[in-house]
Amino acid sequence: MFSKKPADHPRQTQGRPMTSSTFSVFGADTAIKGDVSASADLHVDGRIEGDVTCASLVQGESSEVVGAIRAESARLAGTVRGSITARELVILRTARIHGDVHYDALTIEQGASVDGRFAPRRVSDEAAPEDAEPRLTLAN
Repeated sequence: MFSKKPADHPRQTQGRPMTSSTFSVFGADTAIKGDVSASADLHVDGRIEGDVTCASLVQGESSEVVGAIRAESARLAGTVRGSITARELVILRTARIHGDVHYDALTIEQGASVDGRFAPRRVSDEAAPEDAEPRLTLAN
């Protein structure tokens, strides 16, 4: 009835096996040298020296990425020194971007700083529908 040996199967929550988190956080005290690649969504408050590839990226105001960013969606509030390629990109007013920006849908808040070129993603950049038009939104 009561066993002291560990369970042979993963814990379950509401009938489903518990799996690893799909969201990773790099805190403000974290500094990483090297490329970061994740199938998870990332929240970065620290510093990354290397390329970042993920499904979704949220960058905090005090964070810095020195390298290229590739994501399906990105919400940037800190400093980026490198190119950015994202299907949906939001550049917040506190963001400082030093590099080229490739996007399908782009929103830029008033006060954001971008030192680089803007260009819609090419079909060769990512598999994008041929009839998809790039969108640009300016936010107040």
